[in-house]
Amino acid sequence: MPYVIAAACIDVMDRSCVEECPVDCIYEGDRKLYINPAECIDCGACEPACPVQAISQDRRVPEDQAAFVADNARFFSHPLPGREQPLGAAGGAGVTGTVGVDTDLVAYWVA
Repeated sequence: MPYVIAAACIDVMDRSCVEECPVDCIYEGDRKLYINPAECIDCGACEPACPVQAISQDRRVPEDQAAFVADNARFFSHPLPGREQPLGAAGGAGVTGTVGVDTDLVAYWVA
C-alpha cells in the first residue's frame, strides 16, 4: 500500500518527508507534495517525519480526505497543466526537480 499526502500539506510543504524517503519518490507541486505510488516502497519513513501529519497509507487516509488517494495517483498518471505527458514513474524527484503545478483538487483547494 503506497503512502499518500493529504490536505494538511497544502501551502505548508515542510519537506521533512523528502529528507527521509530512501527512494526519492516525493515530488513537489506548487502548493503540495505528492508521493509517486509506482515508486513508493511502502517503508513508512516519511510518515513520522511529517510535522502536520499529512501522510498515511492509502488505506488509512481519513474518510474526509479520501479524495487525495486518487488525486495523488492522478498527479503522476494524467498530464498536469502545461504538460503534454503525465509524469509517470519519472525516476525520482531529484531527476524531475520541482514540478511547480498541482492537480485541480489542490490548485483550487480552499481551507
